[in-house]
Amino acid sequence: MGNMDTVFMQAALDEARRAEEQGEVPVGAVVVSGSAIIGRGGNRTITLTDPTAHAEIVALRQAALAKGNYRLEDCTLYVTVEPCAMCAGAAVQARIARLVYGCDDPKAGAVYSLFRIADDVRLNHRMEVTRGALQEECAAMIRGFFQKKRATV
Repeated sequence: MGNMDTVFMQAALDEARRAEEQGEVPVGAVVVSGSAIIGRGGNRTITLTDPTAHAEIVALRQAALAKGNYRLEDCTLYVTVEPCAMCAGAAVQARIARLVYGCDDPKAGAVYSLFRIADDVRLNHRMEVTRGALQEECAAMIRGFFQKKRATV
C-alpha cells in the first residue's frame, strides 16, 4: 500500500465519521481520478430512506457526474469496509480500475469474504483489488459503532 492509498483511505474514513454523526453505519468511500477525489460518500440509507444509498454508490454517482460519464475506467474506489454484492457489482458496471478497501466484511463482503465479484472471470470487467488499507482503524470504527448500538438496546 502506497502513501497515496493512506491519504485517500483517510478521506474515506472522514466520510465514514460524517455518516456516523448522522446516525448511519460508518462506512465511507471516495473515488479518485489521477490524484484528485472526484466522488465522496458515506452511508445515507437511513437519511435518504434509500436502500441503495451505500457509501460506494453515493461516491460512484458523484464521480460519474464529475466525469460526465458512467464509466470510471481510470479511477480507484477507496472504501472503509469490503463492498457488498450491490456495491461490488456497481464498481464492475462503472469499470473501476482499482478497488482499495479497509477491512473484510465476513457477513456481507462480496469482493473476498463471501463472493469474488471484483475478479470473477464470468463478468465483463475485473478490477485490481487491494485489501487491508488502514485495516485496524477501519475495523475499529465499525466494531465500535455496533458495540455502542448493542449497549443501548
